Amino acid sequence: MLSRCRSGLLHVLGLSFLLQTRRPILLCSPRLMKPLVVFVLGGPGAGKGTQCARIVEKYGYTHLSAGELLRDERKNPDSQYGELIEKYIKEGKIVPEMDQTMAANAQKNKFLIDGFPRNQDNLQGWNKTMDGKADVSFVLFFDCNNEICIERCLERGKSSGRSDDNRESLEKRIQTYLQSTKPIIDLYEEMGKVKKIDASKSVDEVFDEVVQIFDKEG
Repeated sequence: MLSRCRSGLLHVLGLSFLLQTRRPILLCSPRLMKPLVVFVLGGPGAGKGTQCARIVEKYGYTHLSAGELLRDERKNPDSQYGELIEKYIKEGKIVPEMDQTMAANAQKNKFLIDGFPRNQDNLQGWNKTMDGKADVSFVLFFDCNNEICIERCLERGKSSGRSDDNRESLEKRIQTYLQSTKPIIDLYEEMGKVKKIDASKSVDEVFDEVVQIFDKEG
C-alpha cells in the first residue's frame, strides 16, 4: 500500500504516471522521524554521484539519484516511455525523475537527493507537496568549471555507454543547468542554506571538504 509520503514525492517529481507498477519508494508513518534531506546540485560532471557514494558509505544516508533513476526507466524494455526519455536525455532537457526503493525507519531518516530540484517547477512542487513532511537540511553545491565538467563526462563516456556523454549533449545540459538549476542554488544561497565545494579538485580533496561539512552539520 502506497504511503502518503511516497505519493507526495512522486507528485513532486512528476513520475507518478511512470511508476504505477513499480516498487515502493518510501514507507512513512506517523511513528517515523521526519526525513532530513540534503539536495545535491552542480553541473553535469561535477562529481555529484561519486561524492554521494562516499557520503552513503561514511554517513549512512539513503541516496536518490535523479539522473540514474531516469536512465533505469529508459533501459526497462517494458517501459512505454523509453523512447521519449531517450529523446529528452539526448536533447539535454530536464525531466523530473525518481524511482528508488527506500527503507525508511526511525534510525534511517537522512536522504541525499542528487540532481533535484533542477528548476523552479521542481522547487514549487517540493514546497507545496512536502511542506511539513520533510526538512531540507542544506544544499550541497559542487561548483566546477564548465570545461572541466565536459572533459570529465567525455572521459566517462568512453566506458559508460551513456548516450548523453558527448560534447553536443553536454553543452546543452550545461546551458539547461545554468538557466534552470543555478538560479535555484542562488535562491537557497540567499537563505543561507548552501554549502559550496570547489569540485574542480581531485576526488579525495573534494571529499575532504565534504567530510568537514557533514561532520559539522551532524
